[in-house]
Amino acid sequence: MAEMKFIVVLVLSLCAIFPLSLATSNDFQYCSKKKNYDVKVTRVDITPYPIQRSVDTTFTISASTDKSISSGKLTIEVKYFFFSVYSEDHDLCSEASCPISAGDFVIAHTQALPGITPPGSYTLTMKVKDDKNNELSCINFDFSIGFLAEEPKAVADS
Repeated sequence: MAEMKFIVVLVLSLCAIFPLSLATSNDFQYCSKKKNYDVKVTRVDITPYPIQRSVDTTFTISASTDKSISSGKLTIEVKYFFFSVYSEDHDLCSEASCPISAGDFVIAHTQALPGITPPGSYTLTMKVKDDKNNELSCINFDFSIGFLAEEPKAVADS
C-alpha cells in the first residue's frame, strides 16, 4: 500500500512540474479581429515557463503563410499592465529561416529579462512585416513574472 501511495504522489508531482517547463498557448489574440493576415499563427510556446529573470526565455511562434517571404522585420513590444516598457525590432531572417516558403514555418526569439524586472502581468505584442513594411501578422499574448526571484546558480571552479 505504501508503494502505491508513492507512485500516486510521484505521478501527481510530475503532472504539476511538467507544465512549468513549457507553456503552450493557443490563447494568443490577433491585434485586429477584422484583418485577414497573410501570416496565420497557430501556436505560441514559451520555454522555460514560468519565465524567470536573468534566464534566457524562448518564444516560439508556429505559423503558416500562402506567400513566400524573402525578408522583413519582427517587432516586439512588451507592456507591463498597460504601460509600454520595452520595444525592439529584429530582422525577420535572424528569427526565422529565410526565404520563408509558402506553408508552415517557425519564428523563434530568445531573450533574458533583466534581473530587475518587476513581478506582475505582461502583454507581448509581436508584429511581422514584409520588406515594404506591410503588416503580415500581429498577435499578442499575456505572460507573468512571479513575485519570487530565483537566484542564478553559481558554477564552482574545478
